[in-house]
Amino acid sequence: MSETPERLHMSGIVKRFPGTVALDGVELSVRPGEVHCLLGENGAGKSTLMKVLAGSYQPDEGTILLDGQPYAPATPHAGLAAGIAVIYQELDLLPDLTVAQNLLLGRAPRLGPFVRRGQRAKLARAALDRVGANFPVSARVGTLPIAAQQLTAIAKALTADARVIVMDEPSATLGESELEAVFAVIRSLTAEGRSVIFISHRMDEVMDIGDRATVLRDGRAVGVYDLASTRPDELVAAMIGEAGGELVGATDRAAPRGEPLLSVERVHVPGLLDVRDLDVRPGEVVGLAGLGGAGRTTLLRALFGDLKAQVTATLGGRPLKVASPAAAVRAGLALVPESRKEQGLMLGLSVSRNAAISALGKPPWLLPGRAGQRLTKPALADLGVKASGPGQLVGQLSGGNQQKVVLAKWITRGGIRVLLLDEPTRGLDVGAKADLYRQVRHLADQGVAVLLASSELNELTANADRIQVLYEGRNVAHFDPRVSPENVIAHTVITGAAP
Repeated sequence: MSETPERLHMSGIVKRFPGTVALDGVELSVRPGEVHCLLGENGAGKSTLMKVLAGSYQPDEGTILLDGQPYAPATPHAGLAAGIAVIYQELDLLPDLTVAQNLLLGRAPRLGPFVRRGQRAKLARAALDRVGANFPVSARVGTLPIAAQQLTAIAKALTADARVIVMDEPSATLGESELEAVFAVIRSLTAEGRSVIFISHRMDEVMDIGDRATVLRDGRAVGVYDLASTRPDELVAAMIGEAGGELVGATDRAAPRGEPLLSVERVHVPGLLDVRDLDVRPGEVVGLAGLGGAGRTTLLRALFGDLKAQVTATLGGRPLKVASPAAAVRAGLALVPESRKEQGLMLGLSVSRNAAISALGKPPWLLPGRAGQRLTKPALADLGVKASGPGQLVGQLSGGNQQKVVLAKWITRGGIRVLLLDEPTRGLDVGAKADLYRQVRHLADQGVAVLLASSELNELTANADRIQVLYEGRNVAHFDPRVSPENVIAHTVITGAAP
């Protein structure tokens, strides 16, 4: 393997931003036909390095060779033309265009000045079929679920004749069957001699699909590992700079007792959801498990008044009225949504203004800067938000740090009685997950009732006091993770029937 020529070699890459050095002499080499995993905590420099590779950022120092030739793209378009396709965690699709238009934007087959729509649709269909997607190419991207949008972005990369395909957290929104389809695509690409750079925080995925891994920490490459002879805990230790470390914290509190704080008799959305008899006690973390489309997000949005639903429930023994998100907030509910970029944050505002907006109750442009900074400092510090300062734009933070700011917004406001968490660790690294769950447990210890929806079953079994399984819009079983093996819960998640 040592004599295999390099497809990509990045040497001595330095990238500075005001107040910080994001990349400090990074080295990365990728071979033809290889799945090379890029690992590191949020803020380690992974996304910045890939933006340098794509041509979105220009490095301050360093060189790049692509198949042995100098490569210095001035723009992402130049990078794509050279054979570098990047699928970012925050998708760069155009929501008002169709799937077919997105897949072949700027490259659609033409007859003179006219787009050959039939041929474009045929090419788009072939790309979607390759990733196992069954939605129509005529659908507007903005109307698709997040998982379908992710598959669209992957298919878009396949329509370009790329030599290197970068996948930044491609599985964050995918179900098990969708993920298997993506892995099959990756294996077919590498069999053709293409190279894949795979960024993920899920160690099982890394060990399953990867050949080698480069670990970044604090803007530096700290090691390159042959995954066939490396244990996951070694990779985690390299990422966080400590021996050992766990992916998630462990529930060591006694199971909460007493009367429920939130008692759901029924939440009904015709054709989508029919959840009955779900209770959460003060201080209790109840996990919501299920496959993609099982209804977890729909349930949380319904409870938060974010979609039209029949909700029959009590909060503290009194009827819960959630005609709107504002009404839910007044009642003491807080939602950390699945899509932080679209629903949880104002990316053009500072970290402190985002974190203070719920507490101060004013339009963001009227929020006093210094008052917001003083108010939000404790929550941001407790969650370990990494930023150059409270005035940094939240859109400039890594995805994991953005998620922490969403939670900080509710912690700063205070008065939370029920915390609704929808995939709160999507895109978070090992350390960030531990920080978040530590804060969630701290809130629970103060009497907050928590509903936690996650696709990561190991996180639910480690952090939830009870687990409710949703299947095709219904809650079909419940488990105490202290006494139920994870494989029993997983069986129910997949089949919808407890053994």
